[in-house]
Amino acid sequence: MTGKTGVRKIVAWLMAMTPLALPMTAQAEDGDRPTLQKAIGNPDNFMLTGSTRLRYEALDGQPRPGFGESEDLWSLRTILSAEYRTGNVRLGAEMYDSRAFGINNPTVVSTNEVNTFELVQAYVGAAFPNAFGQGSKASVQAGRMTLNIGSRRLIAADDYRNTTNGYTGLRGDMTLRGGATATVLYVLPQTRLPEDLPSLRRGKVQMDRENFDTQLWAAFLAKPRLIGKTMGEVAYVGFAEKDAPGRLTRDRRLSSVSARLISDPKAGEPDFEVEGIYQFGTISSSTAANAPTLDVAAWFLHADLGYTFPGSAKAHLSVEYDRASGDGPGGKYGRFDTIYGFRRGEFAPSGIYAAIGRANINAPGIRFEAAPNTRVDGFVAWHPMWLASRYDSFSTTNVKDATGRSGNFAGHNIDGRIRWWLIPRLLRTELNASYLAKGRFLRDAPNAPDTGNTRYISLAMMLNY
Repeated sequence: MTGKTGVRKIVAWLMAMTPLALPMTAQAEDGDRPTLQKAIGNPDNFMLTGSTRLRYEALDGQPRPGFGESEDLWSLRTILSAEYRTGNVRLGAEMYDSRAFGINNPTVVSTNEVNTFELVQAYVGAAFPNAFGQGSKASVQAGRMTLNIGSRRLIAADDYRNTTNGYTGLRGDMTLRGGATATVLYVLPQTRLPEDLPSLRRGKVQMDRENFDTQLWAAFLAKPRLIGKTMGEVAYVGFAEKDAPGRLTRDRRLSSVSARLISDPKAGEPDFEVEGIYQFGTISSSTAANAPTLDVAAWFLHADLGYTFPGSAKAHLSVEYDRASGDGPGGKYGRFDTIYGFRRGEFAPSGIYAAIGRANINAPGIRFEAAPNTRVDGFVAWHPMWLASRYDSFSTTNVKDATGRSGNFAGHNIDGRIRWWLIPRLLRTELNASYLAKGRFLRDAPNAPDTGNTRYISLAMMLNY
């Protein structure tokens, strides 16, 4: 597979699908969109929804060592969600079936791409109106669930990836009359199973596991209009892991404290977001049983300033900056850990690319977004990237020079996405593309693969029903 071959496959797929979709557009816009909810008589107290996404990805110039220079992959993800409500009580469940086809050898495919017939959510929830005074509300939820909390930089359910993050435990939410909110949670992150490549290739069904070997707890407090129109948020996230039978870990015990200010985009007005996270705790120097324990001192900063131009295109231009600390010489461990944070929103796709994330990176950038109508939206972004520490591996590539002699410039990343509702609310296509022009570090580091610049492209079709 080459980058050109991947592009040709995607262009051919688009040309084949578009004529099939166009005749159905008018019917869907007239309100005749077929759904599971309509099929069961559209009851008021029971909701049933589903979606299926088919995606093709192609990667050339693999930046990560240990894999083939090129790889392409077909993935299929089906989600079925159901929720029953009676009074203030709700019962819900959600099944993910995530599969991959045409797996290369060697391959980057893991449980990030494959997790078949998994009940990711199975919960009971209860609401308590006016629990903290007139106009307030509170709720609790217990069981298996997905989580998207705060900025999603520490706790998220990744949507670009073919599989998602699931958590089992308790969550509580509160909203006061003035709009202030609080969320607390204690959960056991689910370990996706099976993990071995032969089982993933044949789509073996095995229920994911959660236990007290891995724990996550958090508290988030937010207040709208803290300063003018700016929302303020503070949070604490705790994480702990230990070895389990057949699974060795770095025995991470991390505490992350964060503060965030954000103003939402509005036409003709500037907007901004700034978030800082400080991380401390302990980590083992390796997975060996007798590995020494290191103190953790790491941090992350995100800042952006943007402007939305008046007009129907909703064009938005922003400058942004991200820095996640890396490890270096000395007695403390300095590499920032995003824990269960999402990747796609600020850097580049996960999937079979997954080379740029929230770790040992120093990246200013420029981003342009637009949504000219209700059916089309897209963005393009450019990030020159440096290592925050030249002694640590760059971001999530595993490319490293412990001597620091390969410099700290990783390269330029250009990333973009276009989404188009071929049939409104029913069928949407999504095209993602990234180009990484490698800098000195990704070319000269001792274990950097000699694969040239990196090209990634993907095309997905998602059907909602």
